[in-house]
Amino acid sequence: MQFAHSEEQQLIRESARSLLSTGAGPAQLRAVLERPGGYDVDLWRTIGELGWTGLAIPQAYGGAGLGWVELCILQEELGRRLVASPFFATSALAAPLISSSGTEEQRATLLPRIASGTVRIACALGGTDGRPPCDGVTATLERRGASFTLSGVCDFVIHADTAELLLVLARAPLSQGAEGISVAVIPAATAGVTIQSHVMLDLTRPMSRVELSGVSVGREQLLGEPGTAGAAVEEALDLARIALASEALGGAERLLEMTTAYVKDRLADMMIEVEAAKSAAWYAACVADERRTELAEAAAIAKSYCCDAFFDCAANAIQLHGGIGFTWEHEAHLYFKRARATATLLGSPAWQRERLVRGFASGAAATPVF
Repeated sequence: MQFAHSEEQQLIRESARSLLSTGAGPAQLRAVLERPGGYDVDLWRTIGELGWTGLAIPQAYGGAGLGWVELCILQEELGRRLVASPFFATSALAAPLISSSGTEEQRATLLPRIASGTVRIACALGGTDGRPPCDGVTATLERRGASFTLSGVCDFVIHADTAELLLVLARAPLSQGAEGISVAVIPAATAGVTIQSHVMLDLTRPMSRVELSGVSVGREQLLGEPGTAGAAVEEALDLARIALASEALGGAERLLEMTTAYVKDRLADMMIEVEAAKSAAWYAACVADERRTELAEAAAIAKSYCCDAFFDCAANAIQLHGGIGFTWEHEAHLYFKRARATATLLGSPAWQRERLVRGFASGAAATPVF
């Protein structure tokens, strides 16, 4: 397994960095934070035209047919600039859920729209208590004759207020854990769906509460077989965790650069954390492409370590910048808030480590050596 990027992968990084350096700088970010929707419409359109949204989608569905490593390169670059964009929710979260849970016909219908950048999808994963799925899935799906009914509340749904489609994780009544899990695809404007925007700590990643009041769902709107999506969902979420880890790595690396320019002392710990985070993130990204049997373990390691590194680097950045680090005019506080919010998304670092311990206790594969 190689950590050195190929020439093609380096070109992807250089292209992304060049675009984002001019189109997603601090001034553009602050302007986006003042707009309804919380993302740059023009930048999103450009991302779609460049094929970023379909980078890891197979060519058969209109994508570039590249791997998770290439997508994670984009995630890292987006994380460097705190880009407020539906990219993660749509391409790194919704696309894997559709790929792993959907039928061939459903993949052929939905994935080309993601690949072309012509749809924004929000994923309603868990309830109000913040537990990660599948344990945290609280919305219910009940059969009503030939159709189904969705009910419940899904909270902290990324970019739900501007999404065109919702992927809703729901469970059969009385089911637990990964059992009885279904994935429903519904238009955000469906009758019975109410979306309430939150005022979030992380201003760069808008989240909303999605209330489902007896939403009627046809059989064709359920990905795959009803009640059997648990394992597929877990795999898709591990891919998303790796993508999120790469975004965290990008934020941590950018914070290191910013802080180095401001002060030359007290950086040794941050450098060690970032370099170790790189190993964890890129090992996990390679596992996603080459050794899926280690996916859950690699995702938990990457998510826990990279998010800890991001948070530690964010805290150090504010301290090392002194008084200016606490002001609205400097973006350090935005990185700190993103780091704190990212740590809890898809399972906190502590939860990821508990997950590893449970895996070891059940006889899972040994931890990879970095």
